[in-house]
Parts: sequence; structure tokens; C-alpha cells
Amino acid sequence: MAVKAFIMDESGIIRAVTRIAHEIIERNKGVEDLALIGIQRRGVPLAKMIAEKIKGVEGKDIPVGILDITLYRDDLSLLAEHPIINGTDIGFQIDNKKIVLVDDVIFTGRTVRAAIDALMDIGRPKAIQLAVLIDRGHRELPIRADYVGKNVPTSKFEVVNVNLYEIDRENSVTICDMEKGVSH
Repeated sequence: MAVKAFIMDESGIIRAVTRIAHEIIERNKGVEDLALIGIQRRGVPLAKMIAEKIKGVEGKDIPVGILDITLYRDDLSLLAEHPIINGTDIGFQIDNKKIVLVDDVIFTGRTVRAAIDALMDIGRPKAIQLAVLIDRGHRELPIRADYVGKNVPTSKFEVVNVNLYEIDRENSVTICDMEKGVSH
């Protein structure tokens, strides 16, 4: 897939994550009862990055969990005969906590809806907020992010690629033209 546009380099991602961390602290008036949960895959390293930034400001460790929403997707039958399950790992109670779901890109809103369904099967948070690195528009559900690194207007025929060092060995955000059957 040929890169059509570079949206963020490593320093841009770091600035966006830093801003999101500060906004989370400000909106929640600190970090009391706060936890971050990254949506598999790239939401997980982003959640860890945000937690590190919050620790740098507040001096407190924030619990970070991992959520796999594969089995909650409304398009599961379209994905594959044997979908890849990356696993959920939330080593803390979510009841009465302020949970910030973290994902790389928000597009239609369906991933976030699936994540909320999965969380509600685990417990009953006090509040659920959403942080995303990129908001590319084209919502199909009435869902919006509380914290956005960057709004990137796209066509439905483009793909936003978020590369994070933990998974891709580099930090960058690019836009490419869609190959058949691929969307993000």
C-alpha cells in the first residue's frame, strides 16, 4: 500500500499522547479511581504511553488493562472462519472506576460499541470515557471520543495506518488508499 500522506511522526504522536494525558487528568480532577483499558492491538501501547505520561505529572501509577473485543464485533462472521483472539487481561476491578478506553483510530464507532459491551460483561464502571489518537470521521453509531490526538478528515476509500513501536518498530501515522477488503 503506497503512502498517500504522512499525518504524524514520532514527536507528533508523543505530543498528542501528552496532551491527551493532561486532558484526562484535568477532566477527572486528578486520577482518583481512574484506569485505562487499551483495545487490542494498538490501543494497548497507546494506553501504556498515556499511563506513563499521567504518572509523570501526577506521580501515581494508573492501572492499565487490555481488552480484546473480537468476539463482541457485529461483523465477526465477515472477518474469518477462525478469528484471531489476542486476549483480555484486566488485573483490577472495574466496578465504580472511571475507565478510559484507548484505541488508535475511531472510524464507524462499532469497535467502541463492542468494547463497551465487553466491559459491561466484566463489571459496572462509574463512567466510561474514550481516548483515540486519530478521529477519521464517518461514524455509523452515535459515539464520539472524549480525547482526540488529531482529527483527520478522510474518504471512505482511504486507510489510516497507525504504527507504534511496540508492534511495528516505528511510531507514525499515515494515510493510504484502500486495498480491496481493508478498512480502518
